[in-house]
Amino acid sequence: MSVPLTLLGLLEREPSHGYDLKRDYDMFFGRGKPLRYSQVYATLSRLARDGKAVAGPVEQGAGPERRRYVITEDGIADVERWLAEPAEPEPDLQSELFAKVVLALLLDRPADRYLDLQRAAHLQRMRELTELKRSGEPLDLLLADHSIYRLEADLRWIDHTAARLDMLAGAVKR
Repeated sequence: MSVPLTLLGLLEREPSHGYDLKRDYDMFFGRGKPLRYSQVYATLSRLARDGKAVAGPVEQGAGPERRRYVITEDGIADVERWLAEPAEPEPDLQSELFAKVVLALLLDRPADRYLDLQRAAHLQRMRELTELKRSGEPLDLLLADHSIYRLEADLRWIDHTAARLDMLAGAVKR
């Protein structure tokens, strides 16, 4: 996910302080992987440097000094282009799951045991996500469905790979 473009999109909605941007990013997009404040402010500095956002004057208040950032026309154009382009299809061809199976085969380690452990981990994560769907907000439901469908695809791959381990072992040892 593009953090700079996502923050610009949040700025297009309304001018915001870095603190507010982090809160909104974490609420909508950061489930399980919230942004660090340092990442938010470093990104805002780069966006301002590149003419995509403008930092307003320091606002004095009861807490630390704050600046409200405003998106520029160039920033709006970038968000518009980004939203109009399809996302790169995922997952990548060289996933960690794939690499571990191939290495297990290359090193004469029990790839079937690894696949069984991975299957169990995927199923456990699917149970957690299913529970989230029962108790979560609409955004949680949408995100959980996306993750579950990806895990289901991995499980299909794990089953197909487990059924072909002998053939694959021969192929990687040539």
